[in-house]
Amino acid sequence: MSKTVKLSSKRQIAIPRAFCDHLGIKVGENLVIEEVQGRLIIQPKPRSYTAALKGLGQGVLKGLDPLNYIRQERAQWDKNRSPSH
Repeated sequence: MSKTVKLSSKRQIAIPRAFCDHLGIKVGENLVIEEVQGRLIIQPKPRSYTAALKGLGQGVLKGLDPLNYIRQERAQWDKNRSPSH
C-alpha cells in the first residue's frame, strides 16, 4: 500500500487512516521514527522494548559450544594482554 502525504510548515504529516487501521495505531499513541539508509521508518512504539528485542540475536552462536567459545576468547585475550610488569 502506498500513499502520498504532504509535510506541513510545522514539519508534520498526517498518517492515512488506512495505515492506522491496518497497523492498529490509535490516536495519541506514541510512534518511533528513525532514518535508515535515507528512508524514514515510522512504527508503533513497542509496549516493551525487552519483548521487541527478544530473539534478535537468535542463531548468532548457533552450532558453537559455549564453553569452548569462552575458552578460546579467554586464551586470545590472555595472549594479546601486555605484561603488567
